[in-house]
Order: sequence, then structure tokens, then C-alpha cells
Amino acid sequence: MTRPAIYLDHNAASPLLPEAREALVAALAHTGNPSSVHAHGRTLRDIIETGRAQVARLAGAEPRQVVFTGSATEAITQAIVGGARAFSAGAVVVSAGEHAAAEKAADATGLPVWTIGLDGEGRIDLDQLALLLARADAEGVVLLVALHWVNNETGVVQPMGRINAMVGPTRHALFIDAVQALGRLELEFAASAPDMMAVSGHKIGGPAGIGALLVKGHADTARLIPGGGQEQGRRGGTESAALIAGFGAAAAASAYDGAAMRALTGLVEEGLRALAPDVVVFGSGAERTGNVVNFAVPGLRNATAMMALDLMGLSVSSGSACSSGKVGASHVLEAMGSAGAEGALRVSIGTATTTAEIDRFLASLHGLLARRTTMSVASAA
Repeated sequence: MTRPAIYLDHNAASPLLPEAREALVAALAHTGNPSSVHAHGRTLRDIIETGRAQVARLAGAEPRQVVFTGSATEAITQAIVGGARAFSAGAVVVSAGEHAAAEKAADATGLPVWTIGLDGEGRIDLDQLALLLARADAEGVVLLVALHWVNNETGVVQPMGRINAMVGPTRHALFIDAVQALGRLELEFAASAPDMMAVSGHKIGGPAGIGALLVKGHADTARLIPGGGQEQGRRGGTESAALIAGFGAAAAASAYDGAAMRALTGLVEEGLRALAPDVVVFGSGAERTGNVVNFAVPGLRNATAMMALDLMGLSVSSGSACSSGKVGASHVLEAMGSAGAEGALRVSIGTATTTAEIDRFLASLHGLLARRTTMSVASAA
């Protein structure tokens, strides 16, 4: 009898929650366009506004500050490309650990991109940020500072309080990629310093194909798709009431338990060290969300290990899922100066992950590690 597959790639996408599936299917039963003023349109508009309020509540935002987009990548691009125009930025600041969506959006502005390094644990170099802010002030340049809150590969939490204090009171704009933070940390967007934040539906158990940009009123002109005036003119295109309903329901049902997550990832790390004392756990000395273990074992190649684990019914990753299926060294780990980046594997768990699943992962990995020398030679051939 085939054992059920085990999913340990929640940072790529969390399984659709039952509440989200129910809300999505219920919304699909309604016909019309939410911009229409007749009864059918008003019904869809009510569904959208309910979803908006639910997402706003989880993000600590006002409902009006939630602008729905087709994905987090679109939200990030709107914030960076649209924000650079809206704030008349002269340069964009990113870190070396940003998601590819932020890196490519920064390049797409056509402006100089100033990059901040990471320390050995994956934390953004705040001394470098201070120097860039001082340089911009000396040169009379307005910056769009675009940084992530939680790293999608390592789970490292950036010192957001200090970043807010450094950029918030200045004339520079601050955008935060909070995709991996929503539901895991207290965002409190309305009361915090960032001008914009990006969040995503499928990272919290909602459907794929729906994201949101949280926007303060003074940043409303950070736009990307003009369209026909939807989302109060901030993002054109007919909204998907079904996807928004699913996103909202997932936000309302969010029940992340950091202590429970840390207990499970603690078992992963404990088991890894028992199996391979030379294992490297990336970012282990920094604050992390508690649901991610990114590790490497000398002699074990990630491409070979991922394929072998997949054949055993275990889904893990080598890092970001948004890299065109490439497997290899992570730019985040390379920026951290980490040895063994080419062998990194990421285990990311969710609320439905069980101890039995962790045990099975460790047992399967044990078999791989027993013959890792052979695997390393084979993959290098």
C-alpha cells in the first residue's frame, strides 16, 4: 500500500484551507461584474468588501488600505515601479536577500539600484542602510527603500522596528515585502512606518492568483495598471470575487501557532544533527519565524536529494519556488557567505504538519545520508 505523500513546502504555498475553499466555491455561484450597480453586481461587491475587511484585520490595516492584485509579485511590482514614480525616487534600495520579484521590479524602474548586504545569519546590514540614507540626503536623492520582513528561504526575521525607525521619519519611501510575515507576525500596518506592504493569499492557506498591496493614503498614486477605475483607481481590472473571498476566509481562519511550529522544526534540527553532526542550519543564530529549516549536509547535493525524497513521497524545496524550476546555489545563502549553499534544502511546515510526518522525513533522509558519498559523486559526474 502506497503511503500518503508528505508536503513540507509551505513557504512555497500552503494547502488551501477548508474555509477558503468553501468561500471560494460559494462566490463562484454568483454571476455578474462587481462594478455593476444592479443587484448581481452588488452581491459580488459585498463579497469583495467582506474579503477586504478580513485581510485588513489580519494585517492590522484599514479596509481602504487594501488593494487587491493578481499576485504578490504584482503587488511588489506595483509598489516598486509605481512607487518609484509616485515618490519621484532617484534610486531604489534593496537587500541582497530580496525575492526575485523585488529584484526584477527594482531593475525595471530604470533607476540606480543600491544593494545592502546580509550578515552571516541573513540579517540586513543596517549600518549600510544608514550610510545609504546619509548618502541620499547629501546628494538630494529621494530613495524608495524596498526590503523584506521575513526571508522566504531561511525564515530569518529582519529587525523591522529598527528599519522603521531609520526610514519612517525621513522623506524617503519605505516598502516592505510582508508575504512571509502575514499570519505569522503582527503586521499592524496602519500604525506602522511603511508606506506600502505586499501580502499574498496562497501563503496563508488561501487560493493562488490573489495578492494585495497595503497602501497608506499618501501612497495611493503608486499605481501600475490604470484600467477602468477598479480598486478606487489604484489597480485596474475586474476583481475576482471568488479569489478574494478565499483570501479573506483564509485570513479570518488564520491560526498560526509559533510555539507549536518551533517545536516541530526543533525536532527537525535535532534529528538532522543526530544524523549528520556536520549539518549546517542557515540563519540558526538569528530570529526566525519557526516554521522553516534551511540546511545543508556536506556531500549531499540538493538536486539529487530532492528527487530522491520526491520518489519517497516527500515534497521539500531548495529555496524559492519562483526561480523557473532551477536547483542550485541560492543567492540568499551566497549573500550570507554560507558554505554549502549549493546543497541547501528547505523544509517549511504548516499548522497541519504532524510529528509523524517529521519522523518520516528524518527516516527517509537517513537513508540518503547513508549513501551520500555515492550520490555526491554521481551528481558531479
